[in-house]
Amino acid sequence: MLEVARQLGFAERTLRRRLAEEGTSYDEIASAALASMAASYLLDRQRTIQETAFELGFTDRAAFHRAFKRWTGTTPASFRKSRLTG
Repeated sequence: MLEVARQLGFAERTLRRRLAEEGTSYDEIASAALASMAASYLLDRQRTIQETAFELGFTDRAAFHRAFKRWTGTTPASFRKSRLTG
């Protein structure tokens, strides 16, 4: 968050306050961005689920699986299968 605040020309506290005024948080925005990137990456047949997890900064597939299910309500494999076959 500190780096993002600096790039925007804000103090970290100011960024946190402005996000709160908008009814969101840095963590919510970061999670939404990761979820969007994960969904996009999973649609690439050339990329494995393990590679997607690693590219998004997860240390193992299980952690990615849990996060993706929390974000979308489905597993990465189920998401991929439903989008690529349906």
